[in-house]
Amino acid sequence: MLYFAPWKIVLVAVLCLAGVVFTIPNFLSEKIAGGLPDWLPHKQVNLGLDLQGGSHLLLEVEAGVVIQERLNALVDSVRPALRGKRIGYRDLGLRDNAVTVSIRKPEQLDLAVAEIKKLSVPVQGGVSGMPGARDIEVSVVNGNQISVVLTEEAIKERRRSAIEQSIEIVRRRIDELGTREPTIQRQGDDRILVQVPGLQDPERLKSILGKTAKMVFRLVDLTTSPAEIMAGGRTPPGSELLESDERNPDGSPANMYVVRKRVMVSGDTLVDSAATFQDNMPVVSFRFDSVGAKRFGEATAKNVRKPFAIVLDKRVISAPVIREPILGGTGIISGNFSVQEVQDLSLLLRAGALPAPLKILEERTVGPALGADSVAAGKIACIIAFVAVMVFMVLSYGLFGLVADLALVINLFLIMGALSILQATLTLPGIAGIVLTIGMAVDANVLVFERIREEIRTGKTPFAAMEAGYQRAIGTIFDANLTTLIAAVILFAMGSGPIKGFAVTLGIGIITSVFTAVVVTRLMLVFWLRRTRPAALPI
Repeated sequence: MLYFAPWKIVLVAVLCLAGVVFTIPNFLSEKIAGGLPDWLPHKQVNLGLDLQGGSHLLLEVEAGVVIQERLNALVDSVRPALRGKRIGYRDLGLRDNAVTVSIRKPEQLDLAVAEIKKLSVPVQGGVSGMPGARDIEVSVVNGNQISVVLTEEAIKERRRSAIEQSIEIVRRRIDELGTREPTIQRQGDDRILVQVPGLQDPERLKSILGKTAKMVFRLVDLTTSPAEIMAGGRTPPGSELLESDERNPDGSPANMYVVRKRVMVSGDTLVDSAATFQDNMPVVSFRFDSVGAKRFGEATAKNVRKPFAIVLDKRVISAPVIREPILGGTGIISGNFSVQEVQDLSLLLRAGALPAPLKILEERTVGPALGADSVAAGKIACIIAFVAVMVFMVLSYGLFGLVADLALVINLFLIMGALSILQATLTLPGIAGIVLTIGMAVDANVLVFERIREEIRTGKTPFAAMEAGYQRAIGTIFDANLTTLIAAVILFAMGSGPIKGFAVTLGIGIITSVFTAVVVTRLMLVFWLRRTRPAALPI
């Protein structure tokens, strides 16, 4: 028990030195630490929202939009379905969350119902637990009128899917901003909690999260002009009037476009986008997957020399003329963009479109002053606890207490080094976990030292008392710390945000404190014991 193999001594020394080396970047400024060579440790501990400030947003997913989109899609699908069977109809439209249509000839009513039922799709996710459940109910009302509504299972599934997709898209967009350790979690039935530490531009975050970013490619309708429609003319069937994303100084749209409703290519097939420059102008390059590339190639081949509108969230961001077929699956979005605008647009396209708009219900900004106060208070608490524990150990155990204090210093370096390596987020509860670890770290030494005192009272020699003290206390030490570690793991698995921060520092502290108390202090005391060979232990 009092013999250490050379490789063990080297391993313990390397681990202790590594803790010091990986902690050092935390004493440097962020600029200096970032400028260190890659082969040197340069990672710093991430500070949470409560320590360095940032943004706190509570978002609501307007899932009702998803339901309306499905109903509008049904309206567009019913029209060709009835025309294909030469079924006469009138008054097709959306009323009170139901698609209604009147059939002119009563003898065609059953055929119309059968054709409309073919438009149903299976409910994904199995909300009802019934295999093969369909998403629409078709019924006949008022004699010759057909009513189409979504089933309760379909509505629940679409709402659930919208929330899950929104959380994932929000996570992608925030990750693209380069922020570290954001908190993104579901709250209630239709809300998302977003906490982003250290964000210096919360308005940009709100702008990026507030955009649905549904991009589609549609043809410009050349049969009429925006001026004619705005003068009282009729919008052609299958087309709509959209504003340009470019704005005049007074805020009004710079241009208007008459765009066909039919989507030629959807932005869902985009796999990559990037901000770049073309002719010294900032532009966005994009690339489709194989399916999107094929559709894009076919669409551009059939519409050469026609304007092709790029529509983002019901606004035309660009309407270039197709000069030649684009068969490579790549393209450029150009316009009067700033560098920041092309960066944000490429970010949105890479992250994907939100299934439904997000509404900001609550917004809080934690300033760096509050974070600095919290850090200062945490430092003071750590220093007070550290000094109090060191004084107690020296007064209680003399030289042995001083060895335990030195191990405690090494323990703190190991904790900070581990947090830096793991890039774990340090929160105010995390600092509380470190303070708690300082007090718990010497518990193992107290058990060992008290056991050594008991062995000395029985008349054992210093070597025998030392060996018996460590050997008989180690089982109790492991049992006590294992139960605390289990509690920390459960807190990390079941908790969220601040609870996880506390669990991380507590868990790391337990592991490092056992190492320093059982291995490091024993190694130092063995060196002292073999070097001085005292007649009695000063404990």
